[in-house]
Amino acid sequence: MDQPEGRYHYQLMRRALEAIDASEVPLSLEALAGEMQMSTAHFQRVFSAWVGVSPKRYQQYLQLGQAKRMLNERFTTLETAQSVGLSGGGRLHDLFLRWEAMSPGEFAKKGAGLTVNYGWFDTPFGETLVMGTERGICGMGFAEEMGREACFEDLAQRWPKAGFVEKPAALHGWVKAGQEQSGETALHLIGAPFQIKVWEALLQVPSGHVTTYSEIAVAIGHPKAVRAVGTAVGRNPVSWLIPCHRALRKSGALGGYHWGLPVKRALLAWESAREEA
Repeated sequence: MDQPEGRYHYQLMRRALEAIDASEVPLSLEALAGEMQMSTAHFQRVFSAWVGVSPKRYQQYLQLGQAKRMLNERFTTLETAQSVGLSGGGRLHDLFLRWEAMSPGEFAKKGAGLTVNYGWFDTPFGETLVMGTERGICGMGFAEEMGREACFEDLAQRWPKAGFVEKPAALHGWVKAGQEQSGETALHLIGAPFQIKVWEALLQVPSGHVTTYSEIAVAIGHPKAVRAVGTAVGRNPVSWLIPCHRALRKSGALGGYHWGLPVKRALLAWESAREEA
């Protein structure tokens, strides 16, 4: 995650996404490369390294109807996923992810007495702020849409009485495991009990698949609490590793995304393309 090419690839894909959105018709490889002011060969190499499929195929994943198609073809019923082990293809298995939640009493202290290390890392989706305690990663946010200062403030204000120390070396191993999907990534979930249940349900959604807010509500035993589930999804402090981007509205609309819809679209398209590849 700390490799500069990660940010370069994301910035390139962000520009490509903007070009695709601005065009009324699908763009050819030559047209996209021209928009990026790159040779077709260079653009194809960089694009394939980031996504693993052709620009033409990737554009299909970025189309507005893709979310509805994913609901039809890759919808995850969380209760079934757990019973048949479908989540074995998701982050919970791939990362050998272990997690523990802060107790309600600890949460009520708003981080008092807690030391949170933080560092900035390059990821496939731009510069990312990672925070963690001695127990594991407790925060991860994307700075591309809101900027560094706002991103830091957004995460830090969730635990206002904690002490924050810039110490990326303390987080590097967990971050590297998350990027490479090998080894072990530890998470320390700091939230209210209801939020923890929602975030735990999100961990059951496999990469390349999606679910809905209402499905999550059913899975945690509160079928009428769809709005509250949506709020808890939006307050997920560990983006990407706890895949809140895989939660969609029942209509197939993307819904909101705390770190910006362009990032959510890129995350879903990237995972879908890699699932197919």
